Parts: sequence; structure tokens; C-alpha cells
Amino acid sequence: MSIAPVENHQVASPSLENEADRNRLSGPGLRTFFRVADAWDLPVADQCKLLGGISRSTLNNWKAGAGATLSRDQLERVSLVLGIYKASRLLFADGDGAKRWFKARNNDYAFAGMSPIQRMLRGGISDLYAVRRYLDAWRGVR
Repeated sequence: MSIAPVENHQVASPSLENEADRNRLSGPGLRTFFRVADAWDLPVADQCKLLGGISRSTLNNWKAGAGATLSRDQLERVSLVLGIYKASRLLFADGDGAKRWFKARNNDYAFAGMSPIQRMLRGGISDLYAVRRYLDAWRGVR
């Protein structure tokens, strides 16, 4: 009796280039983004800016659950915000410490006297990456 070889069934990671993957990730990503925005007490204007400069009406539609397929840029922004939130929660023993750090002036090179949220709100995706890389380096993550 011969045994047939087992096929290697690898699950492909989602691609932000693939609209079906972006559609599947958009709803859960937005719901989590809005929970983080609430935890950080972010005003609507700041939420719009973090999502790439969307309009208030678009943000309100997304909050109300209107189906949306986010662009690659928007999903990348959501992912960075979620990563920043997670990293800050891991670095601080309590949520209040993380929130204080997030809003406090920081003289380290990455912030040049701005708070981390001010750096993120400059509008560029590179600003989100800068905060994420800073936290990852602080945590010792490569």
C-alpha cells in the first residue's frame, strides 16, 4: 500500500493589492481603528487625517457601518495605527501612561518637540511609520 504525499496547503497572506482581501479586512480594521480612536480621545478631524484626509461625512458613514473597501493606503494607515496602539500598550503598564506618552511633548529626534500624536497628524504615512519604528525600537523589535 502506498501513501500519497500530502500537499503543502499554505494559506496566502492577504495582499493589499487584492480588492477582495482589502474588502475582507476593511470592516474589522475600521471597527478596531474606531475603538483605538476612542481610547485615545481623538477628535473627528484627527481621525479623518489619520485615515488619509477623508471627509467627515465619509468617516461618519464608515462609523455607521456603511460598507467600505479601503484603499491600500488607508488599510496601511489603519494597520500602523493599530500597531502603534499595541506597542504603546505593551510598553506601559497602564493605559493612562500610554495615553499620556502619546500626547506629551517628546524631544527625541523622531519627534523634535512634538508629541507622538502631533507627529502622526502631520499627514504623511511616513509620519505613522516613524512613530511605529520608534516604539518598535524601544521594545527591541526589529
